[in-house]
Amino acid sequence: MGSLTRANAARAASKGAAAPKPKTIKSQQIGEASLAEKLKYEFDKSMAAGPIALVGWLSLVTFIVILFAATMLALTRLGPDGGFNFFEAAWQSLMRTMDAGTMGGDSGWPFRFLTLFVTLMGILVFSALISIISAGLDSALEALRKGRSRVLEADHTVILNWSPSIFDIISELVVANESRKKPRIVIMANKDKVEMEDEIADKVPELKNTRIICRSGDPTDLFDLSLINAQTCRSIIVVSPEGAEDPDSQVIKTVLALTNDPKRRDERYRIAAELRDAKNAEVARIVGGDEVQLVLADDLIARIVVQSSRQAGLSAVYSELLDFDGCEIYTTELEDLVGVRYGDAVMGYEDSALIGLRYPDGRVKMNPPMDEIIVAGTRAIIIAEDDEAIKLTPMPDDAVEPTAIRKRKAVRRTAERTLIIGWNRRGPMIAHELSKYVKPGSVLTVAGDIPDFEAEILSMPMGSKNMKVEARRIDTSHAASLEALDPLSYDSVMVLGYSDHMEAQSADTRTLITLLHLRKLSERLGEHISVVSEMIDIRNRELAEVTRADDFVVSNKLVSLMLAQASENEYLSSIFDDLLDEDGSEIYMRPVGDYVDLALPLSFYTIAEAARQRGETAIGYRRKRTDGDDDGRNMGGVVVNPSKSEVLEYLPEDRVIVLAED
Repeated sequence: MGSLTRANAARAASKGAAAPKPKTIKSQQIGEASLAEKLKYEFDKSMAAGPIALVGWLSLVTFIVILFAATMLALTRLGPDGGFNFFEAAWQSLMRTMDAGTMGGDSGWPFRFLTLFVTLMGILVFSALISIISAGLDSALEALRKGRSRVLEADHTVILNWSPSIFDIISELVVANESRKKPRIVIMANKDKVEMEDEIADKVPELKNTRIICRSGDPTDLFDLSLINAQTCRSIIVVSPEGAEDPDSQVIKTVLALTNDPKRRDERYRIAAELRDAKNAEVARIVGGDEVQLVLADDLIARIVVQSSRQAGLSAVYSELLDFDGCEIYTTELEDLVGVRYGDAVMGYEDSALIGLRYPDGRVKMNPPMDEIIVAGTRAIIIAEDDEAIKLTPMPDDAVEPTAIRKRKAVRRTAERTLIIGWNRRGPMIAHELSKYVKPGSVLTVAGDIPDFEAEILSMPMGSKNMKVEARRIDTSHAASLEALDPLSYDSVMVLGYSDHMEAQSADTRTLITLLHLRKLSERLGEHISVVSEMIDIRNRELAEVTRADDFVVSNKLVSLMLAQASENEYLSSIFDDLLDEDGSEIYMRPVGDYVDLALPLSFYTIAEAARQRGETAIGYRRKRTDGDDDGRNMGGVVVNPSKSEVLEYLPEDRVIVLAED
């Protein structure tokens, strides 16, 4: 009984005090751990927030120390002359946190110990503050070095992606920006900021009043795009990225990111975008709408190569129209032209050249019918040195010499034989474009030495059935192989670079070797070979001059010029689409003697009138002169938009540059 009572008591004692104390202690430990973790979390979050948050923490610590010291001094009345009140004590504490030397005159050990504590805390806080500020400055400088800071500019030109074309684009924009105040060009690409700046400094040494700002980032990423401040930019150029597997997709995604950014501006953008494959143009237009002008690089070069091969010197005309250093194409509304016939308006400018009209519905027509009446809302397309030079000027009564104008003679065109030496991705486009211009029975021979060459040549789609294509596999850098082609038997020869299989410089070097062999063959046989060559790098054109080819089409240069001009003129893409379309009016270079009598000096008014009577628009001339008469721009005697009142003597080999349908 006693043992049972003792056992029950033991069980009761055991049950009643099971483990309240251990359980309470455990819950307290959990609570303390959570508080510590919360404090650590808040501190880590402040560390991640940057220097400003850390300065806030240090300010809080300083405030607590000063508050503690001021309270102690006010309560204990420590200090000289019977102590301080609370506010005076707070001030004294603040001075000691900021300057350790303040406590040098303190007396009384209790007061000294308290002020020593405040001073040591001040030293700790301000040391940490200096360290934070230094780290913050280093971080900001590192961000600037990496190009990850936000651009604060406005009314700037933005260039997205990186390619060899970018240097020519910058050079052209520098010329266009000379009349602007504080012009800026902002560049963003997936490339190191310092590398971009170094390359630009090496290849564009003269920036004049333009400042270049580089940023590293992905142009297809919305956050990275926010760094360039596109909402306030003047215009945007999207170049085809160098080294990308699918560059057109990158360009389209960049345009999509710009136009569909939730934070985009209400005002429409002015975007000029480069595409390589014309098949992607429809998607790009859907994405960009009326905000984007597309420059189809390969299509543009193919058309100019074809037209230059049939008319030597034509690439200089296109370069002049696209180059900011000279005359450019402008579109302007002139109320004075409303109700006037186009043919009369053409003769109404002395120092400008009216070349076409942009109608209110957006259509563009180059060299419209001379009897067409200009309606309200139509914009005039004019070649001028600058927009201030566009002025209607009455034509003098004696400006035109009617007796010097010759009647048009019918010219019968025959089948042509064309030779292409070398090959790249633009070759099929060139062949397709050429077939639209030649007469039935024409032949195109393509000679090259790349893999699967013949199969690609024979499977190319043509624009018409007027031309037959044949392939010849030869070593295009071998003189004997080139001579075996009998290039003298062809009406024209085109030399293309192997840009798809070699680096730009290597491809141009191979082209130069081919041109030198052709020159040597021409000199040995004593006959001229009409040669047009495609160069990739503008610097190699100067070297190629020794080959004495008739014309050089510098592909990268022309694409760069087109992009730069399109960023300044929102109608330029549609203008060149019509200008390079075989269905409309194209640029032709024809003998001046077919238009006027060359016996006497004549004004360009007379030549323009002779062209007008044929339904053509005269825009310039090409005069063969000595090297000493060259203007230094390597234009080969080409002058676009001459003063119509200028009187000159012309020779039979001189050419007039006209817009005509055939």
